[in-house]
Amino acid sequence: MAENVVKFLLHKLARFLENEIEGLSGGREEVLYLRGELERLRAFLKVADAFEESDEELKVWVKQVREIAYDTEDSLDEFRILQAHDHGDGFYGSLSRFSCCIKNRKARGRIVSELQGINSRITIICKGHERLLYKMNKAKQGSGSTSARNMSLRSRGDALLIDKIDLVGIDEPKQKLVWELMKGGCGRKVVPVAAMGGTGKTTLAKQVYDDDKVKKHFKIRAWITVSQSFKIEELLKDMIRQIFSVVSKPFPEGLDSMNNDRLRRIIKDLLQKRRYLMVLDDVWHLEEWDDVKYALPNNNYGSRVMLTTRNADVASTSVMESVGEVFNLKPLPPNLSWDLFCRKTFQGNACPNYLEEISKNILKKCEGLPLAIVAISGVLATKDQRRIDEWDMVGRSFGAEIDGNDKLKDLKKSRDQKFTAIAKDQNTVWYDKVRRLSIHNTLKNIQENISVSQLRSLFTFGVLEKLSMHRIFPHGFRLLHVLDLQNANLKKFPIDIMNLYYLKYLSLRGTKVKDIPSFVGKLQNLETLDLKHSRVTELPVEILKLQKLRHLLVYHFKLESYEYFHSRYGFQIQGKIGALRSLQKLGFIEANQDGRTIMKELGKLNQLRRLGILKLRKEDGKSLCLSLERLTNLHALSITSIGDEEIIDLQHLSSPPLLIQRLYLRGRLETLPHWIPSLHGLVRLYLKWSRLKDDPIVFLQHLPNLVHLELLQVYEGDSLCFRTGGFKKLKVLGLDKFSELRSMQVEAGAMPCVEKLIIQRCTLLKKVPIGIEYLTKLKVLEFFDMPEELIKTLRPDEQGSDYWKVAHIPEVYSTYWREGGWEVNSLESLNDGENSPRPNTIILTSHELQTRWK
Repeated sequence: MAENVVKFLLHKLARFLENEIEGLSGGREEVLYLRGELERLRAFLKVADAFEESDEELKVWVKQVREIAYDTEDSLDEFRILQAHDHGDGFYGSLSRFSCCIKNRKARGRIVSELQGINSRITIICKGHERLLYKMNKAKQGSGSTSARNMSLRSRGDALLIDKIDLVGIDEPKQKLVWELMKGGCGRKVVPVAAMGGTGKTTLAKQVYDDDKVKKHFKIRAWITVSQSFKIEELLKDMIRQIFSVVSKPFPEGLDSMNNDRLRRIIKDLLQKRRYLMVLDDVWHLEEWDDVKYALPNNNYGSRVMLTTRNADVASTSVMESVGEVFNLKPLPPNLSWDLFCRKTFQGNACPNYLEEISKNILKKCEGLPLAIVAISGVLATKDQRRIDEWDMVGRSFGAEIDGNDKLKDLKKSRDQKFTAIAKDQNTVWYDKVRRLSIHNTLKNIQENISVSQLRSLFTFGVLEKLSMHRIFPHGFRLLHVLDLQNANLKKFPIDIMNLYYLKYLSLRGTKVKDIPSFVGKLQNLETLDLKHSRVTELPVEILKLQKLRHLLVYHFKLESYEYFHSRYGFQIQGKIGALRSLQKLGFIEANQDGRTIMKELGKLNQLRRLGILKLRKEDGKSLCLSLERLTNLHALSITSIGDEEIIDLQHLSSPPLLIQRLYLRGRLETLPHWIPSLHGLVRLYLKWSRLKDDPIVFLQHLPNLVHLELLQVYEGDSLCFRTGGFKKLKVLGLDKFSELRSMQVEAGAMPCVEKLIIQRCTLLKKVPIGIEYLTKLKVLEFFDMPEELIKTLRPDEQGSDYWKVAHIPEVYSTYWREGGWEVNSLESLNDGENSPRPNTIILTSHELQTRWK
């Protein structure tokens, strides 16, 4: 971790020397000296990070290096603030410049003095480095760091002991790897399995190693765990013991006292005329492979060496010595990640609907790494599923879940190193140079008069008291990069923010803030402004000064039971939004005032990946289409017309952005846009209030990657038919308010992967869909405010009952909106008849059972 801090600082020093050093008189020599010493230490830190936990002296030394890096970064950042100060224009501007000139001269002198002090400290540290280097080399050759090795072995042991039931997405790579080992010529072949840490390399290799075909093909097999702190003597001895046990021979006499050359010779002689499989798990460096490979003979018996590594150089170099190729293991795709997450978190059951969004946000942070998914699932499995706030807390900050959880030791390490502090209890004490602070539940846990001058990130969670930044931190934190005040008790934009020159991320999500002041234009480094679910509806023209702004999110919803057309609100802005050329996410901009100009301006934002537009008029459709053709990076597009009778005119779009994965259209459509069926990357599609005359299913069923489809008041016909071979990857289907729908049919082979089906407010639909029994993977079937006649057909004791058609579905619910709450009836409660109270009936508020409609 310290090595990463130094690496980041070296990059910063290089930019400083190139662009800003001229303003710091006398500072060049100090910065050059510091950079040279840090470059010298960086290589040592790579090794030191592995041994740090087991050596107190080394831990103190690494801490000192880290503090020097932080102090240096602070001095450079302070200097940049002096350089960037805006004095204004006119007489008062001149006066301000003159005053600051005097102050800045003193400040620059102080910064040079700080750098000199830092260099004195690093000179002393470098002397300790020489002694520690000798100590480390001795440890590597001698007894070594047993605790570090034990920690590594324990984590690898976790991977080896994963139950088969917990393995997902492993069958295909396993079969490929088995084939790779067994095919090919007679020479020794090396098969490296390469990927980043946590991807499941060890788990996959173990499954291959234990495969019956592999056991039969290779009579001699050995599994050797190398790890970062390996000792070659112990590794070779382990190999000898395993091989001699397989061939039923006694271990060689004097094994423990043999040198490396003798150990290699014994292994080579024994394997010379045998076909063997050797697995070297967790190879970090090329030297480790070089130490072992000469003991493994190239004997023309079809022997194989399989090694796992996160080092691409190890993989590519080792495979060059034989006719083979690197097996690159990729992270789990989203569907399999979700599978594993649900299996571990909910013990094989489906994720409750109200936890789905939170769970998927948490899962996204795992980046498809199986071990990370298993780790966080272990945390969530202990949480009360009825406490949404607890789940949300885990999603927003893993820090609160660090203590007492062995799976998250790396996160605990950052707290132990004074990098992170969590003010959760009254007795919480933190280091005065803490860089990441999370405040939980109450402000009473904040230490009085504490200095947080080096703070870079501040988060609040569940704080109900009125928030005053100046009162809590009277000394300020002007080096802050991240400020997350989500759901804080705030009514006004905090004026202290105007001085945060380095601020990159600002979230006032869920606050009561209404107005954004013009000084927001001073936040020149701001990249994310998150005002979702606040009360902001208009942005000042000064927002257009923020040239680094990437994410601008300003909208809120008003939902009660079902979504109604005018339930969402965005923002208006004066000036030309096209000035924000760095924008990647923009939502939701209201287009009812000067819509044509706004639509043209959007075409200048060629970095956009997500775009949300509200209150679009028909006459502005052509201008929007011209702009959309220029937004080639667009992945998600949401468009809502100004009223439910207003037509969304998208027929002028001849070349739609081909990368679109999510499309949301809310408003009248004369016809289904002709380009939608050509979006082969489309994963999620919502169409609402379209009121089409022609059945859209005919045109949508062949979208090859569509996973989620929701349709609200889309089609005015009386029947729907899902044809054989259609919607091959669809998993979620929602149908709402098809007012004329009387019949719905699913042919055999249609929607083979669908897992959730939601049917709402189709008042003329009196029978369950014909052919629903063909949906063999359906896990959840939900009816919302559907006719009683349909619900009665689900009771097994009713004449002509359709119960048999849905009996294979694990979860079937009938839900009604009554007296301000949702009444949820499971299939079991329906079978009990109409007497109340029903044991399987749940009453939920709209907050607890939010609609799934976007």
